[in-house]
Amino acid sequence: QVQLVESGGGLVQPGGSLRLSCTASGSIFSIYVMAWYRQAPGKQRELVAGISSGGRTNYVDSVKGRFTISRDNAKNTVYLQMNSLKPEDTAVYYCNADIFEMGAVAPSGSWGQGIQVTVSS
Repeated sequence: QVQLVESGGGLVQPGGSLRLSCTASGSIFSIYVMAWYRQAPGKQRELVAGISSGGRTNYVDSVKGRFTISRDNAKNTVYLQMNSLKPEDTAVYYCNADIFEMGAVAPSGSWGQGIQVTVSS
């Protein structure tokens, strides 16, 4: 069993910063792409940023220049540094990872439980 646990969310004023963390644990052989998604009330879940095992990154246009995704492969952890936060960034943020478990024949996607980020004055 693999588990993803997120931390670092909360309430922040517009223009502020937060850093999200997500750590994978369990019977892990390797982790491929790690990503952050978000879902605002009444909206579909969207991909915010992703990072490959080699460090290649991609971002949704609305966060480019403000958010930075990174990972520590030794710690099975992915981060999302969020700067210049806007009210429209308010959402539940979810960690996602493609994980090859010990004994598995193929990797599979895993999700964290989600963490609330609220940007408001």
